[in-house]
Amino acid sequence: MLDIKFLRENPDVVKENIKKKFQDQKLPLVDEVIDLDSKLREARLKGDTLRAERNSKSSEIGILMKNKEVDKANEIKARVVDINKELEIIEKDEFSLTEEIRKRMLIIPNIIDASVPIGKDDTENVEIEKFGEPVVPSFEVPYHADIMDRFNGLDKDSAGRTSGNGFYFLCGDIARIHSAMISYARDFMIEKGFTYCIPPFMIRSDVVNGVMSFAEMEAMMYKIEGEDLFLIGTSEHSMIGRYKGQLVKEEELPVRLTGYSPCFRKEVGAHGIEERGIYRVHQFEKQEMIVLCKPEESMEWYNKMWSYTVELFRNLDIPVRTLECCSGDLADLKVKSCDIEAWSPRQQKYFEVGSCSTLGDAQARRLGIRAKGKDGNYLVHTLNNTVFATPRGLIAFLENNVTEDGSVKIPKALQPYMGGVEKITPKK
Repeated sequence: MLDIKFLRENPDVVKENIKKKFQDQKLPLVDEVIDLDSKLREARLKGDTLRAERNSKSSEIGILMKNKEVDKANEIKARVVDINKELEIIEKDEFSLTEEIRKRMLIIPNIIDASVPIGKDDTENVEIEKFGEPVVPSFEVPYHADIMDRFNGLDKDSAGRTSGNGFYFLCGDIARIHSAMISYARDFMIEKGFTYCIPPFMIRSDVVNGVMSFAEMEAMMYKIEGEDLFLIGTSEHSMIGRYKGQLVKEEELPVRLTGYSPCFRKEVGAHGIEERGIYRVHQFEKQEMIVLCKPEESMEWYNKMWSYTVELFRNLDIPVRTLECCSGDLADLKVKSCDIEAWSPRQQKYFEVGSCSTLGDAQARRLGIRAKGKDGNYLVHTLNNTVFATPRGLIAFLENNVTEDGSVKIPKALQPYMGGVEKITPKK
């Protein structure tokens, strides 16, 4: 959410930013906010004037009563009654105007960074850099569900009976690799100086509205019936929400957390849920990282964070690339974002396995997260990045480490989490 003062003083900048995001339908919101803000400030000024008059009249009544000038005192009391009635109307107007402004401000997109490429959607994202050689082996790499099936490692039929489409059972060695990768990602981030935490897996609506847009919430999150609670789509939401309404000491910045959680997503949209494999599902697990920092340090942390994910995947012998998200592909709260994509030797193309974003002070403004500095309080900047998410990360691992005989190599980084084995062998 933008600062109302910034919008008031820079309406053309805000409108140009809306155009860059190809959301022209939101252009009228800027003028609407300016008009409502003018009415609100007028109402507040009138209210302050009336309150000052009421305070003055109240003091005058005391003096008149002391001097036994009862008639004059009663006249002034009548005026105070009128003032209170006027104030009641004005305060209702102030509340209504404030809500109308906030409703619009919540859907006006954040100002994107000058370095963000302009484009309508993800088809216009820009490749930044490749890490590792994308190898196409001499043998045909099986579909990931078929690799898992050889190890008796995937059961979607039973999950369909227990939970429906979009769920799965992982079993045996495949389940063990899945857990090993999450554990490795946890320890990897601890070594980078992040504090490990396991957050709540449900959050209240005021936190949801603080960390994401309403459109995202509708498309992603499951609501708990009869409760003001939502299942999280990522642990970032809980970890940022932890600081809601808090004043953080500047010397405690940057706050660095890495959190594990199961994640739940509706996956509403044209892509749908995958019938056979587990690339797009309703439930998955993820190791996430977040940073709360000083505004001047946010871009430095942004570059550190995505580089950590690249390093982790390379340690698992998985080639990756980074992709700069264009303006039209950025969620409304994001200032800048890049995707980390893993190489698929089966498809001979890259696919998304993580995303790194800086949101400036947008989340902090919504949630009231400030730092106490020597020159006063200020809004912190918030960033988030996927360390490792599975099953997508698991798919990338299996495709890049499967051998011609069907066995799967275990990279050195993962062997301590797999009982020291160097490969796993198919059951069938």
